[in-house]
Amino acid sequence: MLDANIKQQLKTYLQMLRHPIELVASLDNSDKARDMEQLVQEIAECSDKVSVRLDGNYNLRPSFSIAKQGEEGRVRFAGLPMGHEFTSLLLGLLHVGGHPPKVEADVIEQIKGLQAPANGGHFETVISLSCHNCPDVVQAFNTIAALNPAFSHTMIDGGMFQPLVEQRKVMAVPTVFQGAQGNSNESFGSGRMTLEEIVAKLDTGAAEKDAAKLNAKGEFDVLIVGGGPAGAAAAIYAARKGVKTGIITERFGGQVLDTLGIENFISVKETEGPKLVAALEQHVKEYDIDVMNLQRAKGLQKLSDGKVEVELENGAKLTGKSIILSTGARWREMNVPGEAEYRNKGVAYCPHCDGPLYKGKRVAVIGGGNSGVEAAIDLAGIVKEVTLFEFDTKLKADAVLQKKLYSLPNVKVILNALTTEVNGDGSKVYGLTYKDRATDEVKQVELEGIFVQIGLLPNTDWLKGTLELSKHGEIVVDHKGHTSMEGVFAAGDCTTAPYKQIIIAMGEGANASLAAFDHLIRQ
Repeated sequence: MLDANIKQQLKTYLQMLRHPIELVASLDNSDKARDMEQLVQEIAECSDKVSVRLDGNYNLRPSFSIAKQGEEGRVRFAGLPMGHEFTSLLLGLLHVGGHPPKVEADVIEQIKGLQAPANGGHFETVISLSCHNCPDVVQAFNTIAALNPAFSHTMIDGGMFQPLVEQRKVMAVPTVFQGAQGNSNESFGSGRMTLEEIVAKLDTGAAEKDAAKLNAKGEFDVLIVGGGPAGAAAAIYAARKGVKTGIITERFGGQVLDTLGIENFISVKETEGPKLVAALEQHVKEYDIDVMNLQRAKGLQKLSDGKVEVELENGAKLTGKSIILSTGARWREMNVPGEAEYRNKGVAYCPHCDGPLYKGKRVAVIGGGNSGVEAAIDLAGIVKEVTLFEFDTKLKADAVLQKKLYSLPNVKVILNALTTEVNGDGSKVYGLTYKDRATDEVKQVELEGIFVQIGLLPNTDWLKGTLELSKHGEIVVDHKGHTSMEGVFAAGDCTTAPYKQIIIAMGEGANASLAAFDHLIRQ
């Protein structure tokens, strides 16, 4: 199960255990159960502080819990936590074993002070082992369960427990359920969630406390709204000038967190979005930058003294002598009947995360650019059939991608097609309606999943009527990042700067930061 190199690494990490733990397996007669028994036995061989029991009676089999000896297990894996989830397993072992998580001290105290929800403190996260967003959610809930005995958590491999996936109508991962143990059927949330986001959702008084803290921050020299590549670069350049710098962000890393393969970031042959974001975050932490996470801006106004005020959703107000807007972009939606109703019930936006849930099924990909064609190629190796719909009369993807796409036997391409409706039975998608733009004929296609890949929309709705925006909603900027409001600059995918690329966003962030500093010294 584990090769010699992995075992040696495990032995090194398990030396950090502060007290004994036991792995309690609930098994059946399946091949997966035999693999799980081998896994827990091999983990135990790596440390004399780890023991194994095979007499568990958990309702999901095969599964195993990690428990402090003498206690009931609160961290559990239903399925083999390999692939992206192996790190979740390792951290679960360490944290249950008393090794402190790498979390801010105030967050740890907040976790320890949480009260279990009225409907129960057990959470279950349905994942796929190929999902790069799932481990963050699994690790967050495992951390909460390890620190607070009022909570417990089970990771469920959707690929192994297909009947449960069908029963709960899970069409996207990660999907989190909550309730009492053995009856966790109430939806808590889906998609990528950070530990801080989850804790804030569980802590009913968090918003008011956050607003009070933020209002006491004082004035910033450079205040950046948005923590993606542009915002991170802007913050580093500003902090290096020795000025008071802050970042307001909903989630540090932004859209890059949802990007799997990155192969065009110059000097880095290949990486993944979460890895790049981790490196960005580490770089930002090298400087005196106040990062205010989980904050959403809702208003911007010029004050009488020339400063600029940013109002947040929680009611807090922050001021800056200069502002840099780097709010990025989000997936563009089709805006057709049924799309919103069936989001995460057959309508998806991440083929890497959700593709495994559609194994053996028929799916559609909407969009014939690079993202759409890449999605169709990836899905073709998992699903029964892929139909790609393109609005134009030809695909826009690179020639090499088109060549690969057309070589696949289970892929069909429909050009000149306008998607008009997502069809479902009230609980999940069963088809798609489109119009042939050449003949105006309306047609229907039966399928179980729709992956939307039609580009991005700038996150600038909150700025309408405040700044000059293009017809596409982008913030209009000049070559130095100036906007239509003095003292306010913008950078990255939310602006009129062409070519929405990570490396370009970083350059634009640096550019806007230098322009903001120039503005400061001339005041």
